[in-house]
Amino acid sequence: MKSIRSLLLIGLLQVATATAAFAADGLAQIKSAGVLKIGTEGTYAPFSFHDASGQLTGFDVEIGREIAKRIGVKPEFVEGKWDGLIAGLDVNRYDAVINEVAITDARKVKYDFSDPYIVSHAALIVRSDNTSIKSFDDLKGKKSANTLTSNFGKLAAAHGAEVVPVQGFNESIDLLTSGRVDATVNDSLSFLDFKKHKPDAKVKIAAIDTGDQSDKSAVLIRKDNPELKAAIDKALRDMKADGTYAKLSDKYFGKDVSQ
Repeated sequence: MKSIRSLLLIGLLQVATATAAFAADGLAQIKSAGVLKIGTEGTYAPFSFHDASGQLTGFDVEIGREIAKRIGVKPEFVEGKWDGLIAGLDVNRYDAVINEVAITDARKVKYDFSDPYIVSHAALIVRSDNTSIKSFDDLKGKKSANTLTSNFGKLAAAHGAEVVPVQGFNESIDLLTSGRVDATVNDSLSFLDFKKHKPDAKVKIAAIDTGDQSDKSAVLIRKDNPELKAAIDKALRDMKADGTYAKLSDKYFGKDVSQ
């Protein structure tokens, strides 16, 4: 008669084997169900939000729909707050998160990423008539509107700026256009979205930081799903090859945001 310990070990091995098989067979599971479940916020314009008619839309949402179509299934979006969005993968609420999730070493320990599909840079934004600030080094002794704990604020301070605290991008722009600060260091994608909606706003990008402050975002999935990752990566490559990505990028940002 097998000991209780032996039976427990056998049981644990069976569970581990079943879990590994499920993970490795993630793409097959999705195709069998006919649905790719996608976690997203739904409140993060222009990436994932509801339009005036209440329809879920946005750059990331349309990317998700295209990926599902190219895999051969329907997309099903599951909305949730950012704080718990990534953790939803752990309890199988969805198969992927598509919501401007930046690739970080900490996240790569627990999850897998697709190839990056969008890149955000730190942009030095000034008023359109400003001719004295042309580079980040020109921030020395100037006032920059930034959230205090953001990497953008730290970048401004590192270049000698006096950081004037704000709550977010819109307040930064308000202080800038009213002349209360000289600049703001902010997300290039947020700026492109802002200019898309307010093309006559008297602000411009004086410089772009393409170094450590660049964030690459990708589709986030559970670990050990190589077939699913490969299918998503192929869908993204095909979107870029046939011009679909370029159309979406221009629609939401007015330029290519893949680099």
